[in-house]
Amino acid sequence: MKAYVFPGQGAQFVGMGKDLYENSEMAKDLFEKANEILGFSITDLMFEGTDEDLKQTKVTQPAIFLHSVLLAKTLGEEFKPEMVAGHSLGEFSALVAAGAMSFEDGLKLVSQRALAMQKACEAEPSTMAAIVGLEDAIVEEVCESIDEVVVAANYNCPGQLVISGSFDGIDKACEALTEKGAKRAIKLPVGGAFHSPLMEPARAELAAAIEATTFNTPICPVYQNVSATPFTDPAQIKENLVVQLTAPVKWTQTVQNMIADGASSFTEVGPGKVLQGLVKKVDRKMEVAGISSL
Repeated sequence: MKAYVFPGQGAQFVGMGKDLYENSEMAKDLFEKANEILGFSITDLMFEGTDEDLKQTKVTQPAIFLHSVLLAKTLGEEFKPEMVAGHSLGEFSALVAAGAMSFEDGLKLVSQRALAMQKACEAEPSTMAAIVGLEDAIVEEVCESIDEVVVAANYNCPGQLVISGSFDGIDKACEALTEKGAKRAIKLPVGGAFHSPLMEPARAELAAAIEATTFNTPICPVYQNVSATPFTDPAQIKENLVVQLTAPVKWTQTVQNMIADGASSFTEVGPGKVLQGLVKKVDRKMEVAGISSL
């Protein structure tokens, strides 16, 4: 079975999507529509902006969504997923690519999500750190023992778990985890504590927008971050999307479940190769490929 996966924040690069704009009339029309919907020229920032421009959450999220979704659309008949999943923000790309919501609605939700997350980050300064070389259970245990907000946020692959929380919480956790034998504990250059309780204000804001959006039954099962299991029911998909902002991304478990359910190859659609690397770390024998340009 063919699985398609869609990347999240961090995969952006200057020039992303420019070849799509120049070589596909359909992509060009949708890029222009995106500029209208967003109220600013995201194409200028994607094609000719700076790394700093692209690092702003309100730009990064729609930029990656646009790159991924328009690539899937330009594949046309070739895009025949039997299962899909997306990492964090990538879940929105996966849902649009699988027909669970329209391009316009998906972009509006991604934009609202990015703005709500940016607002939550500004209200409560916080951060994230990647912990390499420890078992998940040890990382979870250390996070629970700290008297600050700090939680396991992204289960990326065996031996790589991202934690999320207050600055003090992350500092204390990194120190404790290094003592426990972590090979590395690296603070990430992110705007805040994504996928943690500190995103609660953003979750509440996004819930109303998701509730007001029309969702359809997707063309194939969508493996969602919150449970790492497949869904096709629009009401359940909505509920999981709301919870996603404050819950961990269970990517390791998602890939394991997709393989157990018959995935024979994974194709990453969008910028970068991060997910291809993570799939290989879950199962070395798995066939992976990437589509990042026309």
